[in-house]
Amino acid sequence: MRHNKYIPELQLLWILTLQLFSIGIQGQESAKINPSLLNSKWNAQWITYPAVSLTDYGVFHFRKTFNLHIQPDEFIIHISGDNRYRLFVNGIEVCNGPARGDLANWRFETIDIARYLKPGKNVLAAVVWNFGEFMPISQISFKTAFIIQANSNVEKKVNTGNNWKVYKNEAYAPVNESPYTTIGPGDDVNGSKYPYGWELIDFNDKEWKSPKLLGVGIPKGKFTFWDWALIPRNIPFMEYKLQRIHEVKRTENITLGENFLKGESPINIPANSKVKILFDQTYLTTAYPEILVSGGKGSIIEISYAEALVDKKGVKGNRNQIDNKTMPSFSSDIFRPDGGEKRRFQPLWFRTYRYLELTVESKNEPLIIEDFYGYFTAYPFEEKALFKSNDPALQSIWEVGWRTARLCAGETYYDCPYYEQLQYVGDTRIQALISLYVAGDDRLMRNAIEQFHNSMLPMGLTQSRFPSWQPQVIPTFSLIWIEMIHDYWMHRDDQEFVKRYLNAIRNVLYWYGQQIDESGMLGPMDWWNFVDWSFGPWESQKPIGGTPAGAIDGNSSIITLQYVHALQMATELFEAFEDKHLAQEYRKLSQSLISSSYKLCWDNVKGLLSDTPEKTSFSQHANILAILTGMFKPQDNKTIFDKVLHDENIIQTTLYFKFYLIQAMAEVGFADDYLSILDSWTEMINMGLTTFAETPEPTRSDCHAWSASPNYHFFSIICGINPMTPGFKTVIIEPHLGSLKYIEAKMPHFAGDIIVELKQIKEDGIEGIVVLPEGLSGKFVWNGKEINLISGQQKIQF
Repeated sequence: MRHNKYIPELQLLWILTLQLFSIGIQGQESAKINPSLLNSKWNAQWITYPAVSLTDYGVFHFRKTFNLHIQPDEFIIHISGDNRYRLFVNGIEVCNGPARGDLANWRFETIDIARYLKPGKNVLAAVVWNFGEFMPISQISFKTAFIIQANSNVEKKVNTGNNWKVYKNEAYAPVNESPYTTIGPGDDVNGSKYPYGWELIDFNDKEWKSPKLLGVGIPKGKFTFWDWALIPRNIPFMEYKLQRIHEVKRTENITLGENFLKGESPINIPANSKVKILFDQTYLTTAYPEILVSGGKGSIIEISYAEALVDKKGVKGNRNQIDNKTMPSFSSDIFRPDGGEKRRFQPLWFRTYRYLELTVESKNEPLIIEDFYGYFTAYPFEEKALFKSNDPALQSIWEVGWRTARLCAGETYYDCPYYEQLQYVGDTRIQALISLYVAGDDRLMRNAIEQFHNSMLPMGLTQSRFPSWQPQVIPTFSLIWIEMIHDYWMHRDDQEFVKRYLNAIRNVLYWYGQQIDESGMLGPMDWWNFVDWSFGPWESQKPIGGTPAGAIDGNSSIITLQYVHALQMATELFEAFEDKHLAQEYRKLSQSLISSSYKLCWDNVKGLLSDTPEKTSFSQHANILAILTGMFKPQDNKTIFDKVLHDENIIQTTLYFKFYLIQAMAEVGFADDYLSILDSWTEMINMGLTTFAETPEPTRSDCHAWSASPNYHFFSIICGINPMTPGFKTVIIEPHLGSLKYIEAKMPHFAGDIIVELKQIKEDGIEGIVVLPEGLSGKFVWNGKEINLISGQQKIQF
């Protein structure tokens, strides 16, 4: 939270902070880390507040003043905290973190703060918070602590130790009736207890305490014990930019000026009044909301957040319609002003919202709401790709899909930003491909692969989501993690990174191998074997929903074939890395599993693969996986897939598993029918969604990463751009325009942009151009005919 008096100096600092964050000037300086700090104990101490529980909820401030003779050219420091921190230099916020990880892989940030320093007196100030029992599930923690380490002797005067000062901020309390929360608590801030100006040079900190020392910082892998095993941050800082609220939808007991949303017409609330205002961002966002108020001592300002409004039955309906709908009670903050001028409130963590509602109860003093706005935040993906066609509906899907992908990515990928903010393997595989194809950025993908590896349990499986203080096991997601590594291997020329995970891949596949029973298929499976929400909602079955027939009792063709698919991808990896023996073992095992599954589950009457040998349940899922693993004869694939696509009596895929339906569609040669699959996405847009939902209506989450898959398939299916060889060293372009008349696309490859401009001509022909970056070659395929592609621009005509 930023709470400051609105004096000229602070106003200037606030504007400068906004400008710096907006243009991303506070860069991570990983390349400048002193190597000794990665191999030796640090000189700096972890510090904390004395004489309090270090695991309970609390917000703390740390300060260090120091003098400089001149402004340095370089002043590099390394910072970390638990749970999280925000660092200020001379009143300007310069960074925050740490990037989420686990205790054995605890991130620290590295920045050069020289530009913020000046000759004479300077101050480093940080706010550190521990959400205690209210921590988000994704926040792993040991205890409240903070550390700053100098990069060299030049900066050593700012090392954390007993010459720092610390203060416990009693203004904060959690907004949560239950200690169990997925995303963390709201903030309840009492302005009369807040130490305004704590981050400024001349703030009086004489009453602050000396910190408690917890021990020096320890880099990962260099000592036999640690509290936090420190490793450098490996991703950029999050984007942070001003985002004004667009509309006022309704008010109670107040009238707003025309220009309030522009920051020009303050809201004057009389004493002893109750006011309610509903705002509409008009699209879903992830942002730090901020309110600026004056006066109103003792007032209560509650800010509530929602993806959508709901009716009396809890139904969302069209997201644009608000009549007879109210805010759901899921996410809110409370600010209690102290009566001062120009006080700012911002929550410690970002909020997800389309709708915001201010509920204000003033007391004996009138309250002025000067302004209300947000700061958008997300992983700083750049939209480097471009996709255009003659169908405007596809442009809408592209825009909504990209917003979905953006909001589901922060310091990790998120399944959804409103409810969970957890990095699940199933979602992440799809998200990572979108990141590669649209942004050309593999850093969050690499981070995710590494974090899932760090989550591995002794039995050999990854956890289903990580980082997470609450373990959860979805065995099928460990298989998808293998597929994700294979994706990276195909799209990036980085064999050393892939090689790190080969032993872990063996462990996953070994665990699965132990589950094969006498039938030759997987037997009864432990844990939560989620496949798709098609198989029932949460808690609809024992143990929980999303689990297909046979998962619990044994002999699920779906899960057996998911195992086969991972075995096949592992076979390619181990062949490439010269483990021919293991590759051959996996090949034989996958063939045996396919044979047993076909023998026991194929139904001659239906002409489909059943979900179990009992043949009482049939799904798209089983047959999709059978096609992807090569179970059927090539000449039978199209007939079977046609039944899969049009038999409404079998279990249908939801938005998540449609990703694999589309992969199977391409495999059997039906990729030109891809556009017909997009009705589900068009329906969501027609329902007023501005991001794509978790499931078809009624849905819990309005923004779910796995549903952004069109932003990948527009390139891999419609444009047909895919790696032809591992490392994307060569490309195959096999477009499937379907009913489209033309397409124009640009996709970032690590060697440069791949550009495709094509239009269909009469008699099933195509013409246009393809541009490949220097050093990239490949082939172009159209209706079974192909030509070689070379670097540069070439004309296409068939």
